[in-house]
Amino acid sequence: MPAGRDARRWNTFSGARTLIVAARTVTSTVRVLETLPALLRDDARVSVVFAYDPTSAFSDGVLDLLRAAGCRVAPWEQLGHLGPDLILSASENIEVPEGDCPVLVLPHGVGFQKLVPDSRSARERLSGVVPDSLLESGRAWLAVSHPSQEEQLLATHPKAAGRTLLVGDPCFDELAGSRGHRAAYREALGVAEHQRLVMVSSTWGPTSLLGRHPDLLARLLASLPVDSHRVGAIVHPNVWSAHGAWLTRTLQAAALEAGLLLMPTVHAWRPALVAADVVVGDHGSVTLYGASLGKPLLLAAFGTDAVPGTAVHRLASLAPRLDPRADPLQQVEDAVQAHSPARYADVAAQGFAEPGHALAKLRTVLYELLKLPEPPSAPPVSPVLPVPDPPTAAVTSWQVDTGVSEDAGPAVTVSRVPASVAAHAETPPESAAFFSHLACADDERDRRLTESASVLVRRHPSPTAVGALRWTADTLAQLPGSLLAASAVRGGGHLVGLRDGRVVEVSATGPVLDPGLPAAVVYACLRAGLPLDGTQVTLRLDGVGDEDVLLRLRPTG
Repeated sequence: MPAGRDARRWNTFSGARTLIVAARTVTSTVRVLETLPALLRDDARVSVVFAYDPTSAFSDGVLDLLRAAGCRVAPWEQLGHLGPDLILSASENIEVPEGDCPVLVLPHGVGFQKLVPDSRSARERLSGVVPDSLLESGRAWLAVSHPSQEEQLLATHPKAAGRTLLVGDPCFDELAGSRGHRAAYREALGVAEHQRLVMVSSTWGPTSLLGRHPDLLARLLASLPVDSHRVGAIVHPNVWSAHGAWLTRTLQAAALEAGLLLMPTVHAWRPALVAADVVVGDHGSVTLYGASLGKPLLLAAFGTDAVPGTAVHRLASLAPRLDPRADPLQQVEDAVQAHSPARYADVAAQGFAEPGHALAKLRTVLYELLKLPEPPSAPPVSPVLPVPDPPTAAVTSWQVDTGVSEDAGPAVTVSRVPASVAAHAETPPESAAFFSHLACADDERDRRLTESASVLVRRHPSPTAVGALRWTADTLAQLPGSLLAASAVRGGGHLVGLRDGRVVEVSATGPVLDPGLPAAVVYACLRAGLPLDGTQVTLRLDGVGDEDVLLRLRPTG
């Protein structure tokens, strides 16, 4: 609706009630945007205005978010002129103007589980709790997801007695209700069926995962083979808001070049969490959501700002820790093998009461506070989460380790790590049958890498064999330091051109291979002195399995 002193003169929809949404931080604004449409669906009796409060340290990005959603925005100072019948907020730290309209505060995480700096003083306060003055006024209502949260409040804030409303957690309901679409989310993110998706979750602040271990994402990407694992990251919106997207991405540049799935600040993290096979997290709500969904979990950090007695604090006593000094791959595999889906069931039961009914309960509360009868439509249910957009660019260079054995026929074991994080990888033991090389795709932007690469790979298949041969010859001529160049051919097969002019035809019995893999096989066989004509080689892809590969020298002339 239009906003201002004389706004009603310009209305098309003459709502009977005015609902003001307090938009103060990205985190709290997103929670309302994700919840409110289902509650007010098709009801013209309620007019909605978003009032922007710029006083938070994490307000950057709020206006962009509201404008992208198409929300009508009014300055916070106009709030008193809008005549609200109800103020709705997922941020507890708002300055409510004088009046008698109720204020409904939704949680923007799971309960009251974290101590945060108090913007009104130098002390810390319990996140999610409104000031005592608002509680004393009798206007504030705090939505909770479990009765234990009311008990926690009463122990620390006695003035909250009788001011809580048990509604459940709409976000958890959406996550749980979308588990059947996990395969679609993985496909959208570019995660293959055989790959294990490790999702890293970091809250904000110095005790968070990224606050303690800013290089953990790069180290995970260096330790988990790129062909069998993908790594994603869900970073709290307060990190993006406080430091900016530019700096956040700059600090993770190597990880992003290594294929990190860095989820956007809003919305897309939810299907990404559903898609995950393993969660590496801290004391933030996303970690708790992941555990409550039955995901294997490793805690890489856990701050003293986590509140004892809460569900997330209980989680800390049950979840294994990620040792930054030990092999991440082995720890991930151990966490998966030792996990059972019910491992954190008690934690979920402590965090979420009556799952599956949060939107229906919240709609009832909302209309009671608006003093309107609920719409005659059926109570809302949590929608299935939408498919996310892939938030990553392709890896363009790899450090490739190959091992050759001939015990039961020639076999080449291949393990690839993105070159941008190779400095974090362990150096394999030296062996006469072990060979390492740098491989670059034809879209690698760092010329230094391309000129240093032993193997060059064409990203997209050539339409014809003639085109593939021309590309390999031209590439080897342009980059004299390389040993071989490989291109897939549309319709099947690969051609690998060697420095000495020979061309190896490579075919596989199984699925279409990334052209970097046939190239790695040819490179290893060439270095080991194995014949390249009429040779069947077993490709052993680290963490994936075996594939038969046939090598033939292409006739010349």
